[in-house]
Amino acid sequence: MLWVRRIVLPLFALALVLVAGYAINVWLGMRATAQTSGTIAGLGLSAPVQILRDSRGVPHIRAQNERDLFFADGFVEAQDRGFQLDLLRRYVYGRLSEVLGPSLLAADEHARQVPVLQLVKRQYAALSPRDRMLLDAFAAGVNAAYARESTPVEFRALMYRPQTWQPYDSLAVGFATVLDLTDTWDDIARRIGKATPLTDPCYDAPVTAGLARINDGTHCTASRVALYEFLRSLHPAKGSNAWAAGAAHTTDHRALLASDPHLRLQIPGVWYLVDLQAPGYHVAGATLAGTPGVILGHNDDLAWGVTNGTVTALSVFYPPKHLDPRYWQTERFHVRFGGTVTKRYYRAPEAFGVTLTVQGRKRFALVRWDAYAHPQSPIATFDQLARSHTMQQALLALRRYPGPTQNFVLADRTGRVAYQLAGKIPDDPLWGRNIHPASDLAETYADIPFDRLPHVAPSRNAIVWTANNKMYGAGYPYRLSADFKAPYRAYRIAQMLRAKPAYDVAYFEAMQMDTLSLPERELSRHFRQFAGWNGRFTPQSRRATAIYDVREHLTKHDDGDTMDVVMGTRAHDISLASVDPPASPQPWGVAGAVVVKHPLAALGFSFLNGTTLPGDGDAFTVHRQNYGFSQSYRAVWDAGNWDAGGMIVPQGESGRPGSGHYTDQAADWVSGTMIPLPYSNAAVDRATVDRLTLTP
Repeated sequence: MLWVRRIVLPLFALALVLVAGYAINVWLGMRATAQTSGTIAGLGLSAPVQILRDSRGVPHIRAQNERDLFFADGFVEAQDRGFQLDLLRRYVYGRLSEVLGPSLLAADEHARQVPVLQLVKRQYAALSPRDRMLLDAFAAGVNAAYARESTPVEFRALMYRPQTWQPYDSLAVGFATVLDLTDTWDDIARRIGKATPLTDPCYDAPVTAGLARINDGTHCTASRVALYEFLRSLHPAKGSNAWAAGAAHTTDHRALLASDPHLRLQIPGVWYLVDLQAPGYHVAGATLAGTPGVILGHNDDLAWGVTNGTVTALSVFYPPKHLDPRYWQTERFHVRFGGTVTKRYYRAPEAFGVTLTVQGRKRFALVRWDAYAHPQSPIATFDQLARSHTMQQALLALRRYPGPTQNFVLADRTGRVAYQLAGKIPDDPLWGRNIHPASDLAETYADIPFDRLPHVAPSRNAIVWTANNKMYGAGYPYRLSADFKAPYRAYRIAQMLRAKPAYDVAYFEAMQMDTLSLPERELSRHFRQFAGWNGRFTPQSRRATAIYDVREHLTKHDDGDTMDVVMGTRAHDISLASVDPPASPQPWGVAGAVVVKHPLAALGFSFLNGTTLPGDGDAFTVHRQNYGFSQSYRAVWDAGNWDAGGMIVPQGESGRPGSGHYTDQAADWVSGTMIPLPYSNAAVDRATVDRLTLTP
């Protein structure tokens, strides 16, 4: 038919050309790399900047002034993580559906319950001129890389280009971590009607009590209700470890610090490694992608690590009968392939409205949160830490830290270590256990004074540790939380620290790979199938897989028999017929394996996924690698000998699959090998593989 030949066939041919062009463009994007050697000119700098990359692609930036330093910092982050920066920004602002379509609209609507864009603009305006300069320079560097570098594959696949990076966007991507680590209104709603103990008395390990006063496990007569409750109510995304030992307890008489935050695995990873140096300023470690400077790491004199405080940071109220109509705001969502959608939000000066699911019912509530009413960015605190040369200066910086509340572990080159809980914590009598009635809106809850927060003073004799557990012992006057995380990792860390009279870097690195689960080992003793099991979740262990299945059964099927077993009120020689015998399951390395997924994998872009990591440890072990979660980096610092120890991430430094640094750290990560992060000029020069010069 003539009309077919004249109309349909040309359209079909055009469609084939477009599909082929799209496929070729994506294929080229998979191989596109950032420029890492040579010279890039015309960047508006005041002097040349050297970017020296080591064999992992980690940039060591050497600049002649701080403005140029942070410009280059933004430039390299956008070179390596350009799409991740834009995706994070869209996630926090509730703008994913603009590029990903209607399926992300609900996520955007939920994200905009907190008006992050308004808050970060207020944060930016409140910063000192110097801090604003840092963000301005970083943003200029990001935009320079967006303009000059080859387009990352994700932008090609989704067929859009990133908008200009604004200085306050770096505060926004940091807000993603604030939201992730805060005990939110949703957490409060989920725990209504439930009661989780603050700790398991058999394994309580508060750092303020000191190592010698931790129960050695031989005289525990407490009820095992606590064990059951912690086995049942897991919060795996918020686990982290950090510990440190003063010089009096180390073989080289320097302070040692270990840090390994646990987060959801993804590629590119959460952390970006960097080393930044300008006259009077030198810091190295990890930053959150899109954020200038270093969040966790060390300078010439001081190292620091953190774990989430898991404390109450906000208060939730049922609303009064009549809300002030002036505070309703309309948000517009420009949905790709879906037009424009509007939604109304309540935002009063001191509280904002959210929708909760409370015991199966949708409820409207008001949230009072200092981060909303008086927005302050934590970026200034981390910049001050990077510039601190004494323990006293570091603690002064933490005194002004707004949150999210964190357990800080510090070590300095004089051999001292310290612990400090920092961040604003309202003295709310409910402590996040329930929602306040509307009548309580008239009440105000003062923040707990910094000097009353749990801490361990700096000392060469101190040993400190934290793993999201209850950090204070008997007699402390505040509750702080409705829901500290289980103490088992903290107890295991304390147990390993008690096992040796003196420590070295290798011992701290080995501690980070420990896979002994204390509660699951205790649980296994109730079942004859597990006689002799050592409690370790190693990749080779089939019993680890089996006990995991037992735990799942116990905590999801609350029949009387299993409750009696766990509480220790019946004989221990009991079997579960519904659970496979230990010899039959797959090894834990297979059963608990983790595919490191790209955020776009759910949309069909699974070719961007990273490696598959074997199951190795679980939610109750120091080393964590199973079912989507893992240590997000591992670091050990030998304070003052900064070229020793090291830092490693699960996949690689770059978010570009063609770079050679997309997954190149995975093998060392799995084997437990720590990779030094060169710091001294001599070490950096020896490690340099690529040299890029940025010029005015």
